[in-house]
Amino acid sequence: MSIAGMLLPMALDMGLPLVSKILEGKIGAGNAALVEGVVRSVADKAGVTPESLPEVIAASPDTIATALGAAEVMAPELIALYAQGLEHQTAIMKMEQAEPWWAWAWRPGMMYVFAFLWLWNLVILHVFNAWLKIALPPSDLWLLFQLNALYMTLYMGGHTLKDAMTKFAAGRSGAR
Repeated sequence: MSIAGMLLPMALDMGLPLVSKILEGKIGAGNAALVEGVVRSVADKAGVTPESLPEVIAASPDTIATALGAAEVMAPELIALYAQGLEHQTAIMKMEQAEPWWAWAWRPGMMYVFAFLWLWNLVILHVFNAWLKIALPPSDLWLLFQLNALYMTLYMGGHTLKDAMTKFAAGRSGAR
């Protein structure tokens, strides 16, 4: 049973409507981020990590009940943040639709290119070599991995990388 599934009966018994609906998936259905936010909030209020919540639920249900009450108070803020995130995603999609296709097509295009390169190097090339009885050399997988990792870092986590590097640079300049 998931942690959310363990918290749900307690939230229902306590009469916490927002937390109950979030944990049931009625608010933010299909998005685990909202459920994860509630679980993380309960864990923070209980003073434990989310992974250790099942033990605390069994050992100290009163602590969890207090934490669930605090999470109910914070639930409107979590829902507002979730809604704001959805609004931003919708705005980005609308902006991309207004742009010419080539302004946004490079992102999924590069994903398909990398998928093809991996498939080529790991499967197709070897089948092709065996079928034609030739020895075409594969690409350097380490180079392909580095290029793929760079693309994923910049496209899927550029701000995370930027923030990490900023903190790293600040830590290094402060240490000297």
